[in-house]
This record gives sequence, C-alpha cells and structure tokens, in this order.
Amino acid sequence: VQLQASGGGLVQPGGSLRLSCAASGSRYRMRAMAWYRQAPGKQRELVALIDDPGSTEYTPSVKGRFSISRDNAKNTLYLQMNSLQPDDTAVYFCNTLTGALPWGQGTLVTVSS
Repeated sequence: VQLQASGGGLVQPGGSLRLSCAASGSRYRMRAMAWYRQAPGKQRELVALIDDPGSTEYTPSVKGRFSISRDNAKNTLYLQMNSLQPDDTAVYFCNTLTGALPWGQGTLVTVSS
C-alpha cells in the first residue's frame, strides 16, 4: 500500500487548503485514518482522526478550523483547512490511527505572507 497525500501549497495567513490522501498499490480500504504533520525541527504530531463509523477528533490547535472527512466510494481521505496560520506550516501526512502503513512523502503546506 502506498499513501499519496496531495493538495499542499503556499497560502497566506487566513487562507484555506484542502488536502487529499489516496491509497494505491492494493485493495486497501480506508477506514479509521488520521492526518499528521511535521513542522521543521519538530516531531510528527497527529492533527485529526476519523474512526470507522465516522467520528472525528482534532488536536486543540486546529479544532474549529480543520475538518477531516472520508469518501468511502472514492477511497479517499480529506482535510479541509481554514483560517490557516503560520504555525500550521508543515509537511502533512496521512496514515492509519497507529501509523501502521508506510509513510508517504506527504504534502507541504506553507502559510506565509
């Protein structure tokens, strides 16, 4: 299984981005998944998760600004990010709740004016 995150880019503070994550290489079906991020010089942190039934949780710093969702028909995971701040600058990754799958390259989000 290969996880491919996309949708990152350069955005001004207050802007929005929508990240996508697709699985390729097998018939892996996304269910309980999470978005993680790693800022320069910092450890990777879990940002948002969605469990199998669809309940979601967020790290406090993004609650109310980010929204995780999953399209089972497309087997794709999303992260809608609004009101982006410079502290959100990081490489964003998707994986299972335990990080069990090989980590992809992630997608870089840069929030800067």
